[in-house]
Amino acid sequence: MTGAVDWSFAEWVAVRAAGREPFAESYHYDSLRPDFDRLTARAEDLVAAETGLRSLAGPARARVTDRAGWIRANISSFQRLLRPLLEKFDDRITNSLAAPLTTRLAGAELGMVLGWMSTRVLGQYDLLVIEEENPHEQDVVYYVGPNVLALEKQYAFPPEEFRLWLALHEVTHRAQFTGVPWLREHFIGLVHETLGAVDPDPKRLLDAVNRLGDAIRQGRNPLADGGIVNIFASPEQRSVLDRVSGLMSLLEGHGDVTMDRAGEGLVPSADRFGRVLRQRRESAKGLTRLVQQLIGLEAKLSQYAQGEAFIAEVERAGGPHLLARAWEQADNLPSLVEIREPHRWIERMGAALPAAG
Repeated sequence: MTGAVDWSFAEWVAVRAAGREPFAESYHYDSLRPDFDRLTARAEDLVAAETGLRSLAGPARARVTDRAGWIRANISSFQRLLRPLLEKFDDRITNSLAAPLTTRLAGAELGMVLGWMSTRVLGQYDLLVIEEENPHEQDVVYYVGPNVLALEKQYAFPPEEFRLWLALHEVTHRAQFTGVPWLREHFIGLVHETLGAVDPDPKRLLDAVNRLGDAIRQGRNPLADGGIVNIFASPEQRSVLDRVSGLMSLLEGHGDVTMDRAGEGLVPSADRFGRVLRQRRESAKGLTRLVQQLIGLEAKLSQYAQGEAFIAEVERAGGPHLLARAWEQADNLPSLVEIREPHRWIERMGAALPAAG
């Protein structure tokens, strides 16, 4: 698939932007694969016992990779996920005299973002578009080995605890998408609905730039609510993006809560792990901070806090049984407004907040 993005060039740029991996040649590297195979299976049992969600797609498959491997996996995922959007631009771009430059520029931009992200990511389960082609390369829990080793060394993390802690988080997300039968297709539907609303009209781009300027003049950070995607979204897209944000806040909050509960007593250093990683993200400055804002990473971080607060309020009102109603059907998912104001969702589900005092 070529068209609007030069994918080969994107990979070339990303791998070089990822930089050298000194820990890829460490003798400790060989311990990662057997550890993550074992700990991913253990985490899957712990998460199933805590949540009642057991994957309908079979056991989780762990894969330890380097930064280049993570980049290639994500480029493949983007190709599948963004196909409906890129097909809209293909005719305009490929028939243009500037096509070679345009597609390489798009590839360079994507490559720079992926290259930077590959230096930060530790684990990932979000390759959600499952197709018949190369099924073994999909539905995989990834761990970026050099980055894991670097953090363990820098902060003297106990490897067994830290690796189980990472596995718990990623396996929880897999349990959500493969243990709730309708969730994967619902999420992909929202993404395609967002992409389907994209209008390749240059006027849309001009309008978005004007909104960007207005936000800056009013003293607001235009990147704070979802990065550059939210800036260039149409009103119709922003409505869908709010639904996506509500879902992601629920999933991220549920992931953090589950990870803590499933690992209780098994990961004594969990609080320290979380504190170090939060400080690592919040201390980003300059170009790193800008990239985090552009790709919406800072907005994602707020999803963790909002999702955890939502779950706490819901369980306070009706316990785990009330929260479980969110997984019954898509209509029960909280909106972004309900995430921020949990009493609205509680009332919609037919439960009342406990009386004050």
